[in-house]
Amino acid sequence: MGGGQPPPAPRPAGRPVRWPAARHNAAQHMRAAFELGRSADPIVAIATAGGRGAVGIVRASGRDLTPLVEAVCARVLEPRRATLLPFVGDDGAALDRGIAIHFPAPHSYTGEDVLELQAHGGPVLLQLLLARCLGALQRAFPSARLAQPGEFTERAFLNDKLDLAQAEAVADLIDAGTEAAARSAARSLAGEFSREIATLARETIELRTLVEATLDFPEEEVDFLEQAHAHERLAAIDAAVQAALARARQGVLLRDGLNVVIAGQPNVGKSSLLNALAGAELAIVTPIPGTTRDRIGQTIQIEGVPLHVVDTAGLRADEQAADEVERIGIGRSWQAIAAADAVIFLHDLTRAGDAASRAADAEIAARLPAGVPVLEVFNKLDAAAPGALQRLAPDALTLSARTGDGLDALRRALLHAAGWQAAPEGVTIARARHVEALRRTQTHLSEARAHAAQGAAALELLAEELRLAHQALGEITGEFGSEDLLGEIFGRFCIGK
Repeated sequence: MGGGQPPPAPRPAGRPVRWPAARHNAAQHMRAAFELGRSADPIVAIATAGGRGAVGIVRASGRDLTPLVEAVCARVLEPRRATLLPFVGDDGAALDRGIAIHFPAPHSYTGEDVLELQAHGGPVLLQLLLARCLGALQRAFPSARLAQPGEFTERAFLNDKLDLAQAEAVADLIDAGTEAAARSAARSLAGEFSREIATLARETIELRTLVEATLDFPEEEVDFLEQAHAHERLAAIDAAVQAALARARQGVLLRDGLNVVIAGQPNVGKSSLLNALAGAELAIVTPIPGTTRDRIGQTIQIEGVPLHVVDTAGLRADEQAADEVERIGIGRSWQAIAAADAVIFLHDLTRAGDAASRAADAEIAARLPAGVPVLEVFNKLDAAAPGALQRLAPDALTLSARTGDGLDALRRALLHAAGWQAAPEGVTIARARHVEALRRTQTHLSEARAHAAQGAAALELLAEELRLAHQALGEITGEFGSEDLLGEIFGRFCIGK
């Protein structure tokens, strides 16, 4: 072989296959369990939230729901067509009149037969309808049962209707606390994040193929890696993973938000700042030191990013506390600060020249946890003496919680401290496990580049690092992973979804 022709497909006899053509992954394990275990059972659940409403939905899924359709609807339903009819009870009397939709497999959310009954949303009625459906199913299939949390979406994953990242986006869309988070979750559900990961995985596989070809045909005088510009391609994949990691961090922030604690001495205006940020009178504000005795929290939005802001008791020495209740509040304040993602360290501009106040601030600063972003903010701008600002750094954050002056600058500073850089429209929702998988991918790619630089002597190590990078990427979409992880993910869903 020569002249730059691609390597032949067959491997020489006796050569080991370094990576299997059929991928061995958690999804395949669970599909086997689907055939033999509880996942083969027909399931039924109420799919709408508890309480009274105009409409309530009972949803069933299984391999064959014909007995259920005949029992409850008393007729054959046209596939995927809404039909208004009475829902029949055991005694033949109508429980309710509503809409039934039958989705025959595989054209359904779960990939199995699915029946949705849209009834009136009374809790008692829905329980009656649920019991009727379960009874009808169990007469035909004794193993039929109520659905577990997330089991409908789990079956959609097992039947290749969704990958794991898309399945997680279903829950994120339901739980979204901001408009930006909902839009980002919808993009993830549509597959934007999964397609990005799939592209990275495909490029990694292609590079692995080249490395394997070079290893399998050492007698050939053709450097497949050089001809295919493998070093440049590896660098490009590494750069693309870094970009994906940066976007994933933004997606995690959009999903989980940031825990921000307002800390400082008594009477510096912490409660007033919380009220100003929230736009509501959440905390009691008085000139009496120690008014706030416990943590008060509120979630706000800044450019679509949720910030969980906590007002704490004023920090001072235990012996200065008015009573035991305030001492407990101060202790809880330090606990909140230790768990914070960012701290607003609030100072009083009207006391900027007071030596005792500066000393107290210095004691607080010495106890703030290392590694947590701290925003030094100076409050009471509206009441400060004319020379107070001259003592501050030129870029110091100053504001008036009473008038609102300077709040926009604080909001921008909070986003910067959180690491928010991208516009919400360009971010897909992500989770901490996605970030961790991308970090490991990046680590393996960095090792692969180091081995690639060593040439032929390190090709085996290069192939192994590429394999591990591919596996880390596959964990995001569920190509690789553990059954325990899948159980934890779907166990957090609501019942009926």
